[in-house]
Amino acid sequence: MTAVYKQRGDAIDYTPDVDVTAGDVVVQGDLVGIAKLDIAAGELGALAVVGVFDVPKATGVGEAIAAGAKLYWDEVDSQATTSDGSGANKYMGKCILAAGDDDTAVRLRLSP
Repeated sequence: MTAVYKQRGDAIDYTPDVDVTAGDVVVQGDLVGIAKLDIAAGELGALAVVGVFDVPKATGVGEAIAAGAKLYWDEVDSQATTSDGSGANKYMGKCILAAGDDDTAVRLRLSP
């Protein structure tokens, strides 16, 4: 069998079991995507798997993130981190704009 082109790949089809709100980070195995629009449970929608997004991060001393740092999604705390959590956190992309200790979000480029 040969490969058959299906779509561009900057967004993927997704049908959630529960309602998803625009901006929610969704983890499927090792794939991290972000809902661009609300998706009702059981309805077909799409997740962005490439693009630039601001996502939540922890604040406080030692929470600065340098541009170029690898970012992982911590599902427990619902925030980006530079720690892979011993494999528990999923790689989501790289920081493209440095974020300070007190910043509540970090800008990342999603990487599939």
